[in-house]
Amino acid sequence: MQVFSTIIPIFAVVILGFIARRKGFMPPAFLEPANRMVYYLAIPALIFKSVAKASFVTEFNVTVLLVTLASALTAYLGAWIIGHFTRWPPGRIGTFIQCSAHGNLGYIGIPVAFYFLGPSGLAKASILAGFLMIMQNTLSVLALQTHSLGAADTGKRIREVAEKLVHNPIIISAAAGILISLFQIPLPGVLQRFLDILSGLAPPMSLLLIGAALSLQVMRKNIGSVMGAVAIKILLLPTIGWVCFTILDVPVKAYLPGLILLATPTATIAYVMAKEMHGDDAFAVAAISTSTIVSAVTYMIWLTVVGNGG
Repeated sequence: MQVFSTIIPIFAVVILGFIARRKGFMPPAFLEPANRMVYYLAIPALIFKSVAKASFVTEFNVTVLLVTLASALTAYLGAWIIGHFTRWPPGRIGTFIQCSAHGNLGYIGIPVAFYFLGPSGLAKASILAGFLMIMQNTLSVLALQTHSLGAADTGKRIREVAEKLVHNPIIISAAAGILISLFQIPLPGVLQRFLDILSGLAPPMSLLLIGAALSLQVMRKNIGSVMGAVAIKILLLPTIGWVCFTILDVPVKAYLPGLILLATPTATIAYVMAKEMHGDDAFAVAAISTSTIVSAVTYMIWLTVVGNGG
Protein backbone atom coordinates (compact mmCIF):
# COMPACT_ATOMS: atom_id res chain seq x y z
CA MET A 1 0.00 0.00 0.00
CA GLN A 2 1.14 3.51 -0.79
CA VAL A 3 0.41 4.71 2.75
CA PHE A 4 2.66 2.13 4.38
CA SER A 5 5.37 2.49 1.76
CA THR A 6 5.36 6.24 2.43
CA ILE A 7 4.93 6.54 6.20
CA ILE A 8 7.08 3.60 7.36
CA PRO A 9 10.26 4.79 5.54
CA ILE A 10 9.68 8.36 6.76
CA PHE A 11 9.47 7.37 10.41
CA ALA A 12 12.20 4.78 9.97
CA VAL A 13 14.49 7.72 9.18
CA VAL A 14 13.19 9.49 12.32
CA ILE A 15 14.08 6.40 14.40
CA LEU A 16 17.48 6.29 12.68
CA GLY A 17 18.08 9.87 13.81
CA PHE A 18 17.19 8.88 17.38
CA ILE A 19 19.62 5.94 17.30
CA ALA A 20 22.32 8.02 15.61
CA ARG A 21 22.20 10.59 18.42
CA ARG A 22 22.38 7.93 21.14
CA LYS A 23 25.33 6.23 19.39
CA GLY A 24 27.20 9.49 19.02
CA PHE A 25 26.90 9.86 15.23
CA MET A 26 24.88 13.07 15.72
CA PRO A 27 26.42 14.72 18.79
CA PRO A 28 24.84 17.85 20.38
CA ALA A 29 27.51 20.05 18.79
CA PHE A 30 26.31 18.92 15.36
CA LEU A 31 22.57 19.29 15.92
CA GLU A 32 22.25 23.07 16.26
CA PRO A 33 24.21 24.05 13.12
CA ALA A 34 22.57 21.21 11.15
CA ASN A 35 19.15 22.41 12.29
CA ARG A 36 19.95 25.98 11.21
CA MET A 37 21.19 24.79 7.81
CA VAL A 38 17.99 22.83 7.15
CA TYR A 39 15.70 25.55 8.51
CA TYR A 40 17.35 28.51 6.77
CA LEU A 41 18.55 26.90 3.53
CA ALA A 42 17.25 23.45 2.57
CA ILE A 43 13.56 23.68 3.48
CA PRO A 44 13.15 27.23 2.05
CA ALA A 45 14.79 26.00 -1.18
CA LEU A 46 12.36 23.05 -1.34
CA ILE A 47 9.32 25.24 -0.71
CA PHE A 48 10.40 27.98 -3.12
CA LYS A 49 11.17 25.49 -5.89
CA SER A 50 7.93 23.56 -5.53
CA VAL A 51 5.71 26.67 -5.40
CA ALA A 52 7.58 28.61 -8.12
CA LYS A 53 7.33 25.71 -10.59
CA ALA A 54 3.61 25.20 -9.93
CA SER A 55 0.70 27.10 -11.42
CA PHE A 56 -0.64 29.24 -8.58
CA VAL A 57 -4.01 29.60 -10.30
CA THR A 58 -4.30 25.80 -10.56
CA GLU A 59 -2.82 24.77 -7.20
CA PHE A 60 -4.34 27.44 -4.93
CA ASN A 61 -7.76 26.70 -3.42
CA VAL A 62 -9.21 29.46 -1.25
CA THR A 63 -11.75 27.13 0.39
CA VAL A 64 -9.02 24.71 1.46
CA LEU A 65 -6.94 27.60 2.81
CA LEU A 66 -9.81 29.08 4.84
CA VAL A 67 -10.84 25.71 6.31
CA THR A 68 -7.24 24.88 7.17
CA LEU A 69 -6.74 28.20 8.95
CA ALA A 70 -10.13 28.02 10.70
CA SER A 71 -9.42 24.48 11.96
CA ALA A 72 -6.09 25.54 13.45
CA LEU A 73 -7.71 28.60 15.02
CA THR A 74 -10.39 26.38 16.60
CA ALA A 75 -7.70 24.16 18.12
CA TYR A 76 -5.96 27.19 19.64
CA LEU A 77 -9.22 28.47 21.12
CA GLY A 78 -10.19 25.04 22.45
CA ALA A 79 -6.81 24.54 24.10
CA TRP A 80 -7.02 28.05 25.56
CA ILE A 81 -10.38 27.22 27.18
CA ILE A 82 -9.18 23.85 28.48
CA GLY A 83 -6.01 25.39 29.89
CA HIS A 84 -8.01 27.78 32.04
CA PHE A 85 -9.90 24.91 33.66
CA THR A 86 -6.66 23.40 34.94
CA ARG A 87 -4.58 24.33 37.96
CA TRP A 88 -1.36 24.52 35.99
CA PRO A 89 0.98 27.49 36.37
CA PRO A 90 0.66 30.17 33.67
CA GLY A 91 3.83 29.07 31.85
CA ARG A 92 2.48 25.55 31.35
CA ILE A 93 -0.92 26.81 30.18
CA GLY A 94 0.70 28.95 27.48
CA THR A 95 2.92 26.06 26.38
CA PHE A 96 -0.06 23.67 26.39
CA ILE A 97 -1.95 26.00 24.05
CA GLN A 98 0.83 26.29 21.51
CA CYS A 99 1.71 22.57 21.64
CA SER A 100 -1.94 21.73 20.95
CA ALA A 101 -2.06 23.57 17.62
CA HIS A 102 1.43 24.57 16.43
CA GLY A 103 2.24 21.94 13.81
CA ASN A 104 5.62 20.85 12.45
CA LEU A 105 4.96 21.98 8.89
CA GLY A 106 8.54 22.21 7.62
CA TYR A 107 10.10 19.09 9.09
CA ILE A 108 7.15 16.66 8.94
CA GLY A 109 4.24 18.11 6.93
CA ILE A 110 6.25 19.08 3.84
CA PRO A 111 8.16 15.74 3.62
CA VAL A 112 4.95 13.69 4.06
CA ALA A 113 3.20 15.75 1.36
CA PHE A 114 6.22 15.36 -0.91
CA TYR A 115 6.58 11.59 -0.55
CA PHE A 116 2.85 10.78 -0.54
CA LEU A 117 1.43 13.28 -3.05
CA GLY A 118 4.36 14.10 -5.32
CA PRO A 119 5.27 17.50 -6.82
CA SER A 120 1.71 18.76 -7.28
CA GLY A 121 0.71 17.92 -3.70
CA LEU A 122 3.94 19.42 -2.43
CA ALA A 123 3.19 22.69 -4.24
CA LYS A 124 -0.31 22.85 -2.72
CA ALA A 125 1.03 22.04 0.76
CA SER A 126 3.82 24.62 0.45
CA ILE A 127 1.38 27.40 -0.48
CA LEU A 128 -0.86 26.51 2.46
CA ALA A 129 2.14 26.20 4.80
CA GLY A 130 3.17 29.81 4.16
CA PHE A 131 -0.20 31.16 5.30
CA LEU A 132 -0.60 28.64 8.14
CA MET A 133 2.86 29.34 9.49
CA ILE A 134 2.10 33.05 9.86
CA MET A 135 -1.02 32.27 11.88
CA GLN A 136 0.64 29.55 13.98
CA ASN A 137 3.58 31.70 14.99
CA THR A 138 1.38 34.69 15.78
CA LEU A 139 -1.11 32.77 17.93
CA SER A 140 1.62 30.75 19.68
CA VAL A 141 3.44 33.90 20.68
CA LEU A 142 0.20 35.48 21.89
CA ALA A 143 -0.55 32.40 24.02
CA LEU A 144 2.91 32.37 25.55
CA GLN A 145 3.01 36.12 26.01
CA THR A 146 -0.40 36.22 27.70
CA HIS A 147 0.64 33.53 30.18
CA SER A 148 4.22 34.67 30.71
CA LEU A 149 5.12 35.75 34.23
CA GLY A 150 8.44 37.10 33.04
CA ALA A 151 7.13 39.33 30.31
CA ALA A 152 8.21 42.89 31.04
CA ASP A 153 7.55 44.89 27.90
CA THR A 154 4.58 43.64 25.87
CA GLY A 155 5.05 46.25 23.18
CA LYS A 156 8.68 45.29 22.70
CA ARG A 157 7.81 41.59 22.44
CA ILE A 158 5.08 42.28 19.87
CA ARG A 159 7.61 44.19 17.76
CA GLU A 160 10.07 41.31 18.08
CA VAL A 161 7.41 38.83 17.01
CA ALA A 162 6.47 40.92 13.98
CA GLU A 163 10.12 41.20 13.03
CA LYS A 164 10.62 37.44 13.32
CA LEU A 165 7.59 36.78 11.13
CA VAL A 166 8.86 39.16 8.46
CA HIS A 167 12.27 37.45 8.48
CA ASN A 168 10.97 33.87 8.75
CA PRO A 169 12.76 31.91 5.96
CA ILE A 170 9.85 29.56 5.27
CA ILE A 171 7.36 32.41 5.02
CA ILE A 172 9.74 34.36 2.76
CA SER A 173 10.37 31.36 0.49
CA ALA A 174 6.65 30.58 0.18
CA ALA A 175 5.83 34.23 -0.57
CA ALA A 176 8.62 34.50 -3.15
CA GLY A 177 7.53 31.27 -4.80
CA ILE A 178 3.93 32.48 -4.95
CA LEU A 179 5.02 35.71 -6.69
CA ILE A 180 7.14 33.79 -9.22
CA SER A 181 4.26 31.39 -9.90
CA LEU A 182 1.58 34.09 -10.02
CA PHE A 183 3.47 36.22 -12.57
CA GLN A 184 4.81 33.14 -14.41
CA ILE A 185 8.43 34.28 -14.18
CA PRO A 186 10.75 31.59 -15.66
CA LEU A 187 13.67 30.42 -13.52
CA PRO A 188 17.10 30.10 -15.17
CA GLY A 189 18.26 26.51 -15.66
CA VAL A 190 21.31 27.04 -13.46
CA LEU A 191 19.15 28.29 -10.59
CA GLN A 192 16.76 25.36 -10.97
CA ARG A 193 19.59 22.84 -10.74
CA PHE A 194 21.02 24.65 -7.71
CA LEU A 195 17.63 24.49 -5.99
CA ASP A 196 17.25 20.81 -6.92
CA ILE A 197 20.55 19.99 -5.21
CA LEU A 198 19.96 22.11 -2.12
CA SER A 199 16.31 21.13 -1.65
CA GLY A 200 17.22 17.44 -1.88
CA LEU A 201 18.83 17.80 1.52
CA ALA A 202 15.62 18.95 3.24
CA PRO A 203 13.40 15.86 3.63
CA PRO A 204 15.96 13.29 4.89
CA MET A 205 17.95 15.71 7.05
CA SER A 206 14.87 17.20 8.69
CA LEU A 207 13.61 13.72 9.60
CA LEU A 208 16.98 12.75 11.07
CA LEU A 209 16.98 15.92 13.18
CA ILE A 210 13.45 15.20 14.44
CA GLY A 211 14.62 11.77 15.58
CA ALA A 212 17.70 13.20 17.24
CA ALA A 213 15.49 15.60 19.24
CA LEU A 214 13.25 12.87 20.69
CA SER A 215 13.50 12.37 24.46
CA LEU A 216 11.89 9.25 25.94
CA GLN A 217 12.88 10.24 29.48
CA VAL A 218 11.08 13.60 29.29
CA MET A 219 8.09 11.89 27.68
CA ARG A 220 7.71 9.45 30.60
CA LYS A 221 8.05 12.22 33.14
CA ASN A 222 5.24 14.38 31.69
CA ILE A 223 3.11 11.81 29.89
CA GLY A 224 -0.13 12.40 31.83
CA SER A 225 -0.57 16.11 31.21
CA VAL A 226 0.99 16.10 27.76
CA MET A 227 -1.48 13.60 26.25
CA GLY A 228 -4.20 16.26 26.21
CA ALA A 229 -2.12 18.48 23.94
CA VAL A 230 -1.20 15.50 21.76
CA ALA A 231 -4.84 14.44 21.40
CA ILE A 232 -5.87 17.93 20.31
CA LYS A 233 -2.96 18.29 17.91
CA ILE A 234 -2.99 15.02 15.96
CA LEU A 235 -6.55 13.76 16.54
CA LEU A 236 -9.01 16.61 17.11
CA LEU A 237 -7.40 19.24 14.84
CA PRO A 238 -7.30 17.12 11.65
CA THR A 239 -10.77 15.75 12.47
CA ILE A 240 -12.17 19.29 12.55
CA GLY A 241 -10.59 19.99 9.18
CA TRP A 242 -11.76 16.70 7.66
CA VAL A 243 -15.37 17.23 8.83
CA CYS A 244 -15.42 20.77 7.42
CA PHE A 245 -13.90 19.69 4.09
CA THR A 246 -16.48 16.91 3.83
CA ILE A 247 -19.43 19.16 4.70
CA LEU A 248 -18.31 21.68 2.08
CA ASP A 249 -17.91 18.85 -0.44
CA VAL A 250 -14.29 19.71 -1.23
CA PRO A 251 -12.62 17.00 -3.38
CA VAL A 252 -10.14 14.78 -1.49
CA LYS A 253 -7.30 15.55 -3.89
CA ALA A 254 -7.82 19.26 -3.25
CA TYR A 255 -7.88 19.14 0.57
CA LEU A 256 -5.47 16.27 1.33
CA PRO A 257 -2.40 18.60 1.40
CA GLY A 258 -4.21 20.74 3.99
CA LEU A 259 -5.18 17.69 6.04
CA ILE A 260 -1.57 16.48 6.03
CA LEU A 261 -0.48 19.84 7.46
CA LEU A 262 -3.23 19.80 10.09
CA ALA A 263 -2.21 16.28 11.18
CA THR A 264 1.43 17.21 11.84
CA PRO A 265 2.86 16.66 15.33
CA THR A 266 3.88 19.58 17.55
CA ALA A 267 6.55 21.79 15.98
CA THR A 268 10.09 21.54 17.31
CA ILE A 269 10.24 25.32 17.50
CA ALA A 270 7.66 25.10 20.30
CA TYR A 271 10.54 24.24 22.64
CA VAL A 272 12.58 27.27 21.58
CA MET A 273 9.60 29.60 21.93
CA ALA A 274 8.64 28.19 25.33
CA LYS A 275 12.19 28.61 26.62
CA GLU A 276 12.54 32.18 25.34
CA MET A 277 9.11 33.35 26.53
CA HIS A 278 9.06 31.86 30.05
CA GLY A 279 6.88 28.87 29.19
CA ASP A 280 7.28 25.27 30.31
CA ASP A 281 10.11 24.02 28.08
CA ALA A 282 10.11 20.50 29.59
CA PHE A 283 6.41 20.17 28.72
CA ALA A 284 7.19 21.33 25.17
CA VAL A 285 9.89 18.67 24.72
CA ALA A 286 7.51 15.98 26.00
CA ALA A 287 4.72 17.13 23.65
CA ILE A 288 7.06 17.26 20.65
CA SER A 289 8.47 13.79 21.33
CA THR A 290 5.14 12.13 22.14
CA SER A 291 3.19 13.66 19.25
CA THR A 292 5.96 12.83 16.77
CA ILE A 293 5.98 9.16 17.75
CA VAL A 294 2.18 8.82 17.86
CA SER A 295 1.78 10.65 14.54
CA ALA A 296 3.44 7.71 12.76
CA VAL A 297 0.25 5.74 13.53
CA THR A 298 -2.25 8.56 13.06
CA TYR A 299 -0.75 9.51 9.69
CA MET A 300 -1.20 5.94 8.46
CA ILE A 301 -4.82 6.04 9.61
CA TRP A 302 -5.57 9.41 8.04
CA LEU A 303 -3.88 8.63 4.74
CA THR A 304 -5.46 5.19 4.55
CA VAL A 305 -8.99 6.34 5.32
CA VAL A 306 -8.93 9.67 3.48
CA GLY A 307 -6.16 9.15 0.92
CA ASN A 308 -7.74 6.05 -0.55
CA GLY A 309 -10.89 8.08 -1.13
CA GLY A 310 -9.04 10.33 -3.54
